[in-house]
Amino acid sequence: MTMTLTQQIITIAMVVLGTMITRFLPFIVFPSNKPTPKYVQYLGKVLPAAVIGLLVVYCLKDVNILAGNHGIPELAGVIVVVLLHVWKKSMLLSIAGGTIFYMLLVQFVF
Repeated sequence: MTMTLTQQIITIAMVVLGTMITRFLPFIVFPSNKPTPKYVQYLGKVLPAAVIGLLVVYCLKDVNILAGNHGIPELAGVIVVVLLHVWKKSMLLSIAGGTIFYMLLVQFVF
């Protein structure tokens, strides 16, 4: 089933509207001439750690240490992420480096 021209225009308009709302709403709700609310400052401090914790739990939830390779590639990947982050303090480098190291282990070693 194909969309009519009117449906295509409405769909594109809704996507544009949704994108514009998500881009402009923070500037409307929190103007620069007013101080940032305390709860937003609090969320800015605690959410990065919560997101990383959630990412770790999600990545390791299906690891079975009693079967197969016993979670060795996953543990090695986590260690590489931690070491890279302690060394360079770069989240992007840490995550990318650990992911690449894990994928190399899974594809070529285990």
